[in-house]
Amino acid sequence: MSTTARSSNHPSSNTVNATRRVPGLRSFSRTLRLSFGTMLVTGIAFITLAAFGAPSAMAATATVNLGTASSFAVLAGSAITNTGPTTISGNIGLSPGTAITGFPPGSQSTGSTYVANGVALTAENDLGTASVDAASRTPFVTVAGDLGGSTLVSGVYQCTSSIGLTGTVTLNGAGDPDSVFIFEAGSTLTTASASSVVLENGAQACNVFWQVGSSATLGTTSDFAGSILATTSITLNTGATVNGRALAINGAVTMDDNTITVPTCLLAPPPVVTTTPTTVAPATTTSTTAVTTATTAATTTTTTPITTGTSGGTPVTPLASSVTTTTPLPIGAPDTGAGGSARSASFLFWPIGLSALGLAGISGVLIVRARRIR
Repeated sequence: MSTTARSSNHPSSNTVNATRRVPGLRSFSRTLRLSFGTMLVTGIAFITLAAFGAPSAMAATATVNLGTASSFAVLAGSAITNTGPTTISGNIGLSPGTAITGFPPGSQSTGSTYVANGVALTAENDLGTASVDAASRTPFVTVAGDLGGSTLVSGVYQCTSSIGLTGTVTLNGAGDPDSVFIFEAGSTLTTASASSVVLENGAQACNVFWQVGSSATLGTTSDFAGSILATTSITLNTGATVNGRALAINGAVTMDDNTITVPTCLLAPPPVVTTTPTTVAPATTTSTTAVTTATTAATTTTTTPITTGTSGGTPVTPLASSVTTTTPLPIGAPDTGAGGSARSASFLFWPIGLSALGLAGISGVLIVRARRIR
């Protein structure tokens, strides 16, 4: 048999090896392409989350819209009863009940009183809507028992039963005057004697809401902050003060030598504009010309120097304003109390996304090499 025949009947070793390599190479290439696609999509997803933030972590808690009930310091459904020299700053409303007793000795320093009329009815309806809104807020942090000794940041706090307060609870606004605190009590709200709600770091009473499933009771000499939205009744024991509102949907509001003041939200201070001193050059004429100074942002423009005096003129050097720059605290607070941190956890997505993109890049390089081998 000729050499040529043997060569044609027996494939070379190189051909056999190439044939054996192809299926494995194709499978490896397919795996690389799948890994590349997976890592690329994962990286882009996590980078996007890091850039825009996770909605549950980043979204600020919206305030509760009280509607026309916002102007009322005291609002009740069945009756309003007072004992002692209670002072109320804000409107007083009652509907559908008609009995308001104890004024005097109680007094109303500002606002008007509305009994069983359209204004009181509308306020009660708006209160009911606001209470439903506050009770349905999510996501929330679950709290149980007593809030005393806690420091909480802006957010929604829910207790399926009763919320109690013995001692002090601190609400930390983290430097944001618009920070909102919503407390959802499934049944009652009760504060012990001499308990207090302390506001710090920009937290404001106008943005604190206590939604109560049944009734609220403030102990003697309690120093309370926020608006109480009670489904049934509210009782303020002797000497309790409220920087907020006592709003009852169905029941009565009972007072005893209390002070209730409708809170006012303070706006964030405007940015401070710092100007630099400007020296006016000596004038070449004795006439007096008006000066126009326009300040936008931190730029001062002087169009014409001014001269004063009875002869020859005297150069005038304007004095620089004394400006104190206030740097607001950053949004966010340390992990304290049941409230956790106000900062977003989206920064954790950056390393995950970058790692995924890096692995996608490696997979892409291996794909190119695999194709060259094939």
